[in-house]
Amino acid sequence: MYTHVLIPTDGSELAQAGVVHGLSLAKEHGARVTAMTATEAPGGQFAYSCDLWTPGEAEMAAYERDQHRDAEAILAPVKASAEQLGLEIEAIHVPDRRAARAILDTAHTCGCDVIVMASHGRTGMSRVMLGSHTAEVLACAEIPVIVYR
Repeated sequence: MYTHVLIPTDGSELAQAGVVHGLSLAKEHGARVTAMTATEAPGGQFAYSCDLWTPGEAEMAAYERDQHRDAEAILAPVKASAEQLGLEIEAIHVPDRRAARAILDTAHTCGCDVIVMASHGRTGMSRVMLGSHTAEVLACAEIPVIVYR
């Protein structure tokens, strides 16, 4: 049924549960896996800079190095687990992007036919205040999304 599973992760314990579920689904269907993580630009979703502070070249280079290192640390165990299961996997770091948009774009670009991701299951005001990458992916995805809670 599925031939290419996208598994987004932020490296958290909850996301790891989604990774395990996604790898299991891929194994069951003999599917390829793309594991991905995204990192936002300095200032997060609000701004790259402001009147009070703008990062210099050295600060930006250090930030980008740190984000790349962190992404490798998040993706390495996913890649090892997939390889241990005999799955074909590609690990992708999407820098300077909000997670939801990075997930949707990666799914499209890589030709994935399902997204498997975890969610905290926030509702009400906590979802409004904190935002929900999962909700955005669910609302905008053109392929099935399996949410692990």
